[in-house]
Amino acid sequence: MDLRTYLQTALDAAYLAKGIHQYYQEKGFTHSTKSTPTDVVTQADHESEAAIRELIAERFPDHVVLGEEQGQDKEGEFRWIVDPLDGTVNYAHGFPFYAVSIGLEVRDEVVLGVVLDTARGDLFTAIRGGGAYLNGRPIQVSQRRALVGSLLATGFPYDVGRDPENITYFQRALAKGLTVRRPGAAALDLANVAAGRLDGFWEVKLSPWDVAAGWLLITEAGGQVTGLQGEAYRLGNRYLVASNGHIHQQLLDTLHGR
Repeated sequence: MDLRTYLQTALDAAYLAKGIHQYYQEKGFTHSTKSTPTDVVTQADHESEAAIRELIAERFPDHVVLGEEQGQDKEGEFRWIVDPLDGTVNYAHGFPFYAVSIGLEVRDEVVLGVVLDTARGDLFTAIRGGGAYLNGRPIQVSQRRALVGSLLATGFPYDVGRDPENITYFQRALAKGLTVRRPGAAALDLANVAAGRLDGFWEVKLSPWDVAAGWLLITEAGGQVTGLQGEAYRLGNRYLVASNGHIHQQLLDTLHGR
């Protein structure tokens, strides 16, 4: 299995999506809502995913695609996990923090990840066993060893009013005087942990398309990704905690109120 061939497909698909994002930013777009009034979807989301699906189908007709907007309609050993526009609310408001995220899972193992920051142009890539890269240069997680003084990020689900669990974790972090950001695009948050720009990140109720590529980026950059109890992370887990590894237990302890 030559992952470089698949990486090129992921890159082509990501830049195709970026072009669609830029087109609608210039032309204007309509949007609607899904699960809640703040769960926004735009033309760019739908058209980006359709374009990515078409490209993958042309090159690898037997492969499966799991996408945020169209879901998954078959099974197979090779599964592309796609968020065509992560950070849609940011995009809809012109706030420049959104991305396309593409991961490739082979026999239940994520082996490739691409996150393209379509507003800034930063390209994050990883191949399992081959390291993580930002714009073609190797990256590593930060070396900070104390939670106090670290820069952290989190996010909240669209139904946070009905499911406020992460507000409790957020309050525990703030009560310790920790610095926490809430940029609004989990794929980019994870990529920035991999690049050492953030020291840690946690969130509740993320979907596989939010996580697949960023999870591999952090792992290949030397970081750690677990569930809330410190257990091995699996796609679909309710909880995700990511860090440079050095502060991981401290972050887990804080979230648990210890």
